Amino acid sequence: MIVSFWVLLAALYIAFVLWYYNWSGPIKAHEIEDLINTVRETQGSLHTSIDVLVEFMKNDDGKEFVMQNLIRVKKGEIDNPVTGEKTHAAALLQKYSGPFMKALFFRGGHPVSISRKVGGYIDSWGKYPDNDYADEGWHIASMMRYRSRRDLIELVTDPKFDNIHIYKTTAIEKTISFPVQIQMSFFMRPGAYAPLGLLFVGMLIQLVALSI
Repeated sequence: MIVSFWVLLAALYIAFVLWYYNWSGPIKAHEIEDLINTVRETQGSLHTSIDVLVEFMKNDDGKEFVMQNLIRVKKGEIDNPVTGEKTHAAALLQKYSGPFMKALFFRGGHPVSISRKVGGYIDSWGKYPDNDYADEGWHIASMMRYRSRRDLIELVTDPKFDNIHIYKTTAIEKTISFPVQIQMSFFMRPGAYAPLGLLFVGMLIQLVALSI
């Protein structure tokens, strides 16, 4: 009985590893042109720097990365681009981010952090002319983990987002997104707590079984 539980937990861990990590390797040079042509056909390409995306694909190392997003949403009520009804930007943005999060999770991605801005620039220099360090008014800072650069392209070119991308562009006043790779973090992520959690469950089950 106990052995069966350990076999089940091992199978769950294998399933997790297959889902969470990239097994397709880096994007190959000969794939880039076709992938970029597909990106150009999407609604999201209107706000995408194609040259930057191409360079990012050329330098693919096959590893995970995190997309850092700074977002400023529109204030007050705005028109729903489909129905014309008045709504708040946050509610409108959810019509895009909800399906996007599900698709990201399916590809082994997930939020690393989602933060709300609570103050202006405390430390800033070298960016603005004439020392004008005006607050750009960001509302949200989010970090999204991607399993691979290939997964990013697959999400960008997923046709089901073409019909709902308008919710994103209508709700957001301005945004900046750029990829990073985490060098140091004190937060435990799924790659660490998933096996530890399964090990804990297995040991707990074994202790309960032995005590009966």
